[in-house]
Amino acid sequence: MFEMNLRFHYPGGMSQDVEDVPLLVPEDLPAGWVMPDPPVIASSADSVAIDAALRYDKRTYPAPGQKLTGYNDGRDGRWFLIQHVQSYTRVLLRLQRQYLIHQEPMGEVRITGIIYLPEQAGDPVASPMLRNLPTSRIEAAINRRQFAVTGATRFEGGTLTMPSGRILHSSEVMKPLGNPKRIADFYEVVALQHTQLVDDGEPNPTAKMAEISRVPLSTAQGWVARARAKGLLPPGRRGRAG
Repeated sequence: MFEMNLRFHYPGGMSQDVEDVPLLVPEDLPAGWVMPDPPVIASSADSVAIDAALRYDKRTYPAPGQKLTGYNDGRDGRWFLIQHVQSYTRVLLRLQRQYLIHQEPMGEVRITGIIYLPEQAGDPVASPMLRNLPTSRIEAAINRRQFAVTGATRFEGGTLTMPSGRILHSSEVMKPLGNPKRIADFYEVVALQHTQLVDDGEPNPTAKMAEISRVPLSTAQGWVARARAKGLLPPGRRGRAG
């Protein structure tokens, strides 16, 4: 059954402060991966210590107030330890928000560092683990939760109550979107449809949306851009379709 958590964001800002949104929770991990409980890296101070050991703290950053575009320094990264249940391989992931525009309120979370740790110190790292670490799935799960999805509301019994009070059926999500001036909660549905296409592995979800609604690609791109501006979808990445 189609199911998606959704927390709607309203004009005037994000629904919650960035600092209140955890970068990684156990539910973000694919099957077969867990976060140790209690966590091995329990505080931001632990992350700072790892960065210091890797000499990230020795980097020189531009002066405050300098106008920057696409700039991401290393000072707000956070390390997390995850473990593969079957092989006991442990992996340190460094997560950090990426900003297409300097000082935008909430950037997409990306993996900015990976350290592999076999079960026993001195054991070799198995090459299948290097190939099969599901980084893209982890990033996608994190950003669905950070933007369109936070667990505040979900399809229950196949329906979802939209901000206007309209009841949306899960079967309606993949239908043509219609006219944004005439459809209540239009951009919320845009976010739902786009997210579902991403979940389904669609390589260019925006193009598929244009096909579903029988509109020019530029129209669908405008819809997705507006949904991103409303905080309903994560920012787009340079060079990535959809």
